[in-house]
Amino acid sequence: MRRRHNQRGAFLLENAMFLPILLLLLLGMIELAKITWTYYSLQKTLFTVARYVGTQQGVNFCDDTDAIVAAAKNLAVTGTADGSAETLIRNLSIDQIQIRLERFTAETGEIGECECSAEACDTANGGRAADYIVVSIPDGYPFTLAIPNLPLDPILLRPRVRVPFQGT
Repeated sequence: MRRRHNQRGAFLLENAMFLPILLLLLLGMIELAKITWTYYSLQKTLFTVARYVGTQQGVNFCDDTDAIVAAAKNLAVTGTADGSAETLIRNLSIDQIQIRLERFTAETGEIGECECSAEACDTANGGRAADYIVVSIPDGYPFTLAIPNLPLDPILLRPRVRVPFQGT
């Protein structure tokens, strides 16, 4: 009879020691799911911007103040072209989003950034159209882990979307 009572105490002690580890693993899985969901949301948002800009006519990618480019960035942040609604993804701003063009280079056959000049991708001044639209967050979207009593630096998520472009 005495032996059984000691085994119960050992069982409770082992569970009490194992419970913090189990809770830490559970919190880690929840935070990993939040990171994954945030990254996926950013990817889908950037893809929407790339498709929106790629289907518009007369976009001047070399001008940061172009109305269509501004509307696309507003669409990414607020879900509206005029930017009148609240932000969809917390702490995402228009300034974080970069839209640029890429093209195959004839010499190397590799994809490279297309400069804004008459010889390159500035179609407004007679340049040739680009092959791809790239929408990214080059400086990173800061994601802070919410683990109690553990101060951590934010993780910078750097999503990037490349969409074929055949427009003007």
